[in-house]
Amino acid sequence: MNDLTPKERIQRTFKKQTVDRPPIICPGGMMNSAIVEVMNKTGHKLPQGHHNSKIMAEIANDVHQNTGFENFGIPFCMTVEAEVLGSEINYGNLFCEPKIQKEVFATASDVVFKELGAMEKNKRVNSIIDATYTLSKKYPDVPVIGSLTGPISTAASLVDPISFLKELRKNPSIAHSVIDYVSNHIIELATLMIENGANVISIADPTATGEILGPKMFDEYAVRYLNKIINAVHAMNTPVIVHICGKMSAVKKYIPKIKSDAISTDSSINLKILKDEYQGLTTMGNVSTYLLEFGDEEKIANQTARLVNDGINIISPACGLSTSTPLKNIESMTKIVKGS
Repeated sequence: MNDLTPKERIQRTFKKQTVDRPPIICPGGMMNSAIVEVMNKTGHKLPQGHHNSKIMAEIANDVHQNTGFENFGIPFCMTVEAEVLGSEINYGNLFCEPKIQKEVFATASDVVFKELGAMEKNKRVNSIIDATYTLSKKYPDVPVIGSLTGPISTAASLVDPISFLKELRKNPSIAHSVIDYVSNHIIELATLMIENGANVISIADPTATGEILGPKMFDEYAVRYLNKIINAVHAMNTPVIVHICGKMSAVKKYIPKIKSDAISTDSSINLKILKDEYQGLTTMGNVSTYLLEFGDEEKIANQTARLVNDGINIISPACGLSTSTPLKNIESMTKIVKGS
């Protein structure tokens, strides 16, 4: 069993089969692990890697080789979907990830729906797809995780977020149409990733939290459209990870309704309790990213060991890593999982 490849280990984990130990991963997207220390060490850097497939693949491999994470995770931000659908992006720099500079629409009623096919025609998407293909062919034993921005977060990156969140309650028919629209384009991006070698799809939807939406709208909007995307990905025989941000007390009862193959959570969540409460749940996480950035190696190792001992199925950072996270702190987490 200890001769499993990283790809075999994570595939067996999703299928609830026996493994020697949990996989240790960082899926990309919101959980971008392209830290400054690794990029300076290798010379393959962002923001150039957001647009150049060769550099993107090199950075993904550099992270894998230097950190001990057992996957390739691309892209390195959460702005791709919104850019394709019209929003203005600031691509950041070596130290700062891309951000939405300006949403393209003021209200959900203003949204002009682009026809499907927009993803495939976008140059930045093609860089991601080319990098996915390169990594999957060159390193067949390492899982390539294609990271997506969730439907609520994507919609709130097209429409002014304050206005959009109000419209979820005040104008639900329009809100549903916009979220359904972005979900269709997200599915298109997922399809392109899978067709070009992505083995896992990871969805992070940080706007879709219990604190922001409340239980009723979490069920009505987040669960519904996450499952639409998950069902489409499952139809392509590909497993899905969903990351839920924030505290979950208000929406915990809806978590089993999400049809993903693993649920990832913030560090505030006790995954052992969640796992005990929902026996069929495959849990992922949740080493504090604050601790990874500012803590010492011993505390990180202890927190990681506790998660392993608690039977958490996949070990990963709890949320988005800071680009200034010290490499030695990440290594202290990955080495504990690997027993080295």
